[in-house]
Amino acid sequence: MPRLNHQIILHVMGLLLLCNGGFMLLAVLISWFYEDGVTVHILAAAFITLFLGVLLMFTTRGHRKEVKKREGYIIVTFGWIFMALSGTLPYVLSESIPAFTDAFFETMSGYTTTGASVLNDIESIPKGILFWRSLTHWIGGMGIIVLAIAILPLLGIGGMQLFAAEAPGPSADKLKPRITDTAKRLWLIYVSYTVAETILLKVAGMSFFDAINHSLSTLSTGGFSTKNISVAYWNDRPIIQYIIMLFMFLAGTNFVLSYYSFKGRVQKVLHDDEFKWYFYFIGIFTVVASAFIYFEADVALSQIDHPMVWGEAESAFRHALFQVLAIITTTGFVTADYTMWTPFLTILFFGMFFLGGSAGSTSGGVKVMRHIIMIRNGGIEFKRALHPNAILPVRFNGKSIGKGVTFNILGFFILYMLSFIIGSVVLGGLGLDFETAIGGAASSLGNIGPAFGALGPVNNFDILPPIGKWWCSFLMLIGRLELFTVLILLTPFFWRNR
Repeated sequence: MPRLNHQIILHVMGLLLLCNGGFMLLAVLISWFYEDGVTVHILAAAFITLFLGVLLMFTTRGHRKEVKKREGYIIVTFGWIFMALSGTLPYVLSESIPAFTDAFFETMSGYTTTGASVLNDIESIPKGILFWRSLTHWIGGMGIIVLAIAILPLLGIGGMQLFAAEAPGPSADKLKPRITDTAKRLWLIYVSYTVAETILLKVAGMSFFDAINHSLSTLSTGGFSTKNISVAYWNDRPIIQYIIMLFMFLAGTNFVLSYYSFKGRVQKVLHDDEFKWYFYFIGIFTVVASAFIYFEADVALSQIDHPMVWGEAESAFRHALFQVLAIITTTGFVTADYTMWTPFLTILFFGMFFLGGSAGSTSGGVKVMRHIIMIRNGGIEFKRALHPNAILPVRFNGKSIGKGVTFNILGFFILYMLSFIIGSVVLGGLGLDFETAIGGAASSLGNIGPAFGALGPVNNFDILPPIGKWWCSFLMLIGRLELFTVLILLTPFFWRNR
């Protein structure tokens, strides 16, 4: 095996730091505009990040322009780590989150679009820092689109090469300029959705600051809010919640399908297997949750402020749809404490932690595409038991799926469940009760945010001991980067040069 091209790795790290420092300058402007007292601190964080980025790029300017699979794995994993480490600077320098462990947790939660927080009084945090916090979501969401479109298919991660065949640009075997063109188109859609949601939320009654922050969090399926009680703050304004629901749905949809719809190829969207099942799952779970909330009104509606704004039936439907979307898309916003909505709904929502949105979206989790293929493969195994010599291919979008992709997806799911089990055991070993341990592990791995037990929607992750915060940060990272990308770096054979 050829030696690693260390210079190209460090050069890309420098480029990422430059981008990160540039985004920090946006937070500087917000801080200066609102005169929140931390402008100098964020500016210092930006200059430090920019300086390190320039230094890395300058010292590696003679690098060999060749990225192979091993460099690809390292760049993706360490890229997120470098971004998270530099992203802690605004928190630490402004002393908004003075402890480095807490600052790293909050930043990793931001870039991985998880939305889990250690902040107990969000509304007391300076506006420039809150904007930076939301911006880490948006940067991470934008990055994951590029990851899904351009990088993971090349590395053969978790069946994502199947997605590469559906994308309107990437080639599955080597990088081409078409990947850059595709990424630009999808970024344009991503930015356009963000602007559109900001305008709609402002018109619906949010302040501009709240509107832009919630748009950054929604399109990235992150979940950071500017309010202590999240979107429940606007329970008396249902229109605001419906706007957020619309964009959560769009953010959890394959962004390539948005591209097709804007090109007028609506039939391709409607006939897409993953989109149909994504829609069905949301619809079925919403109907079930609505019924339980409505008919158990004395239990459920008592947990919701202003249930009579548009009537109890509408209130039950709205809160059910909102929480189903927030969990399936892994956005993690909350309008109420869903852990109080009867034991059945608690179990149902916990099951949804393992669903995830669409491949090629900003959502985390296992992804609907993988579930479809695993279920269809299971059905074919039943048929194969009766007809062992029959040729029975697994089909997705009318095309036969190769065994390599199917095995890759099955391997991904097994590894995902093992990671969840190990993650739960470790949290349990740190003294957390059963419900909190499994909820925290599932939420961190699926990049969801709020969990269950002591980590539920009305609480946060500040109760974790420092080692627990580092462990959950690791779970967020491997969940966001499709497991294999990070875990392969922990194997001895990856680092051998022969």
